[in-house]
Amino acid sequence: MTETDRQRALNTAELIDETAAAAPVTSELPPEDPVQSGAPPRSQWRDIWRQFRSHRGAMIALILFVSILLFVSVGPLIWTVDPTYVDIRARNSGFSPAHPFGTDQLGRDILARLMAGGRVSIAVGLTAMLIAIFLGSLIGVLSGYFRRLDAPLMRLTELFLALPLLPLLLLMVTLFREPLSQSFGPAMGIFILIVSAIGATSWMQSARIVRGDVLGLKEREFILAAKSIGTPPTRMILRHVLPNVLSPIMVAATLGIATAIITESALSFLGLGFPPDFPTWGRLLFDAVDQMVLYPSRVILPGIFISMTVLCVNYIGDGLRDAMDPRIRGR
Repeated sequence: MTETDRQRALNTAELIDETAAAAPVTSELPPEDPVQSGAPPRSQWRDIWRQFRSHRGAMIALILFVSILLFVSVGPLIWTVDPTYVDIRARNSGFSPAHPFGTDQLGRDILARLMAGGRVSIAVGLTAMLIAIFLGSLIGVLSGYFRRLDAPLMRLTELFLALPLLPLLLLMVTLFREPLSQSFGPAMGIFILIVSAIGATSWMQSARIVRGDVLGLKEREFILAAKSIGTPPTRMILRHVLPNVLSPIMVAATLGIATAIITESALSFLGLGFPPDFPTWGRLLFDAVDQMVLYPSRVILPGIFISMTVLCVNYIGDGLRDAMDPRIRGR
């Protein structure tokens, strides 16, 4: 080796030593767990919420729907007027500080009745939705997972779809109104009857949606792998099938609330709902029809609340459908 080569090798070694001294020494590998690295864990529900927030219409609808819920739940604690109190001297009064929305033909405060009616209408919608979603999910999962049950359950679903629902509801209310009123009281008996009738006639759409998802899901690799190791059907449905069809169930639930509120309002408007001293939004419409020309606000106000509630629930369901679709959420 010549003197020039020796000097060049010496300079290279000195450069490597200086670089190693300047670089930070790391004796540990990067942590495999993202929680240990300080990064927030990635959550599917966080991704769903992030996608839901990007839907402007759904966020506005959520704010309005929460405002309506606060109006009917917290409002009576602030405005403590009895919605059933009759004051003949103040009947048919207009907007005033004592009665911001006026009074009806019996002198009852319309603002208090709107709060009480909204509480009943929304309670009917939520309870009837729970019944319909339970029945629809149960029939949809059983029909989609068990081949021998598919044909009879789907024929039953098609039979209910072919029935005229409004006449069927009217028949159920006419037949069971008096027995339930005598057993549970006028208000609770009608409540049980209406939520049961609406729930029992509103499960068909969710059943068909859930069945279609289960049919596609049970051919997936993880389902076949769980079957190959001998997982029993009950555990398979509860641990693997139901969590993966939760998205269409939740969307159907939000839309079911709107359908139940509309149906209850229609029954009350026809005079087959709750008793006259038990206000609902539909009952307020029914009571105001005779004086609609003289006092249009009595029809407009409950109509606005019904329309706003149904519109908000539909927009929330639309936002949930987009947020829970992985193809849209991954954009």
